[in-house]
Amino acid sequence: LDYTKRSNMLRVRFVATTLTLATLSASAFALKPDQRVENFRLPDQTGASHQLYYYSDMDAVVIMAQDASCKLMDQAAVQLAALQQAHGDGNIAFFMLNSSLTAEHVRHAPDQTAIPVLIDSSQLIGESLALSSAGEVLVVNPKTWQLAYRGGAEGAANALQAIVAGEAVEASVTEVEGCAIAYPEVQAKASHADISYSETIAPMLLENCVTCHREGGIGPWSMTNYDMIRGFAPMIREVVRTHRMPPWHADSKHGSFSNDRSLTDEETRTLIHWIEAGAPRGEGRDLLAEYKYAGTEWVLGEPDLILEIPPTDVPATGVVDYQYKHVSNPLDHDVWVMASEILPGSRSVLHHVITRFGELETEGPRAGHLKRRGGGGLAGYVPGAVAKAYPEGTGTLLPAGATIEFQMHYTPTGQAQVDQSRIGIYLLDEPPQHQIRSIVLINPFIRIPPNAKAHKEFAQQVVKQDALVYSLLPHAHFRGKASEFRAVYPNGSEEVLLSVPNYDFNWQTTYTLTEPKLLPEGTKIIHTTWWDNSAQNPANPDPSREVPWGEQSWDEMLFGAITLRYLDETDVDLKAELAARFAQTTASGAD
Repeated sequence: LDYTKRSNMLRVRFVATTLTLATLSASAFALKPDQRVENFRLPDQTGASHQLYYYSDMDAVVIMAQDASCKLMDQAAVQLAALQQAHGDGNIAFFMLNSSLTAEHVRHAPDQTAIPVLIDSSQLIGESLALSSAGEVLVVNPKTWQLAYRGGAEGAANALQAIVAGEAVEASVTEVEGCAIAYPEVQAKASHADISYSETIAPMLLENCVTCHREGGIGPWSMTNYDMIRGFAPMIREVVRTHRMPPWHADSKHGSFSNDRSLTDEETRTLIHWIEAGAPRGEGRDLLAEYKYAGTEWVLGEPDLILEIPPTDVPATGVVDYQYKHVSNPLDHDVWVMASEILPGSRSVLHHVITRFGELETEGPRAGHLKRRGGGGLAGYVPGAVAKAYPEGTGTLLPAGATIEFQMHYTPTGQAQVDQSRIGIYLLDEPPQHQIRSIVLINPFIRIPPNAKAHKEFAQQVVKQDALVYSLLPHAHFRGKASEFRAVYPNGSEEVLLSVPNYDFNWQTTYTLTEPKLLPEGTKIIHTTWWDNSAQNPANPDPSREVPWGEQSWDEMLFGAITLRYLDETDVDLKAELAARFAQTTASGAD
């Protein structure tokens, strides 16, 4: 497997499993026994991410509707816990589903670690499952993804016994005495056909999707007009319900990020309801047909300096070792860099680029490579990366005569190609007030056991002086499942700086903080990664293998990068803010 092949494989799967608009319109709110349950992804109360179809190796999936405000939930939760205990072999997945639009999600969960509470903040999943009463239980057969039972917890036992025994399940429905769950949009279903493509849907797609889904963009198809959107509408519904698109994977509970690509709950509801209403064209202009991309090939405009990276012949098949290309800085004087950007020559085969500059080793085993210490970095490239200038008032110094090294990783796609990539460099007219820096957290000693679904390891580093953090980047390969950056402050309090519960190797996102984070000297940053080395991971090349650290994607990495600057004597206000914050933290005993 490689990046492009995996993307194509998943793309084909989307097309093969999506429904027609007519089917969606007829069945979206009326799921009955023997009908197929569509795939979805939701977070639970701990932040972990769950995709329904991931549990295809289970004997059954049990879902109970939860409403924390309903007193009748107490008995229902006890019944669900008893049902789980009766099937203690762990081969039945149990969930609660909270679609009640309340802030409280876990009061009725009998065991917070044993029964995840899925948070359906948009109500779209509860709507599609037609879970109308708190305490109502669905039993789903993963072999067919058909609904086997709907009703109270006490009646689910027979369905589970039949499924576990491999017997035919007599699909049934029983009455449930529970609090009604209000779905305002179900009551307003008739109005969904009035959602305006011209005034609502097309502007939403322009703002959130067309950056990639345009001619020359990285999206696999272009949103050129209404007809294209209607044709792909079932796929759009699929990838939004499973959180594949838009490609944003951070947990909103931890941090705010200026490059957040996610849709709001309201936007998600509107888009899905418009599709389920048949994706009506309605009246008005087609903004997508009128759209003309106004940007240049360089996201940040024409660079001050463009350097050609030496070309690479990429074969049709086989393994290409990392290529290290070197270019001398042609300038005869030191310059301060405000931004840089890699322009890929061949997106289909170029997996990533890491750029460093410094002095070359001339002797020893590292002859021909940059010295490990000294120097700095310029732009990198990964799929989905968007060039961005350094924060205002910062830059990095590129010395005259420095050697710029490009670490190039290629993945053959079945057709021989030549990659001729370039780097564009943008210069400051005056030296900045502060120098941008980065710290890297790696653990090259990882060993991921065969068939492990959530193996966990970490790396850590201590911040040596007061710092202002701008962005965080987690990196793993095909088996990457989740990632986290956690700060442990000198007073013992802790804070999650970034949580990525649904890591996706196809999107190597750098998460840029909306407001930079102040960290005091002595803060320990712990970067944790979880991997899925099981057969349930569709991108896993070999679940039977113990996986070590390695450069190629069939091995794994625990790698994290943090962009920051250190505070100095000129940062009087920031140092005062930092001191006040931790004086208050110490007094309260929590961060």
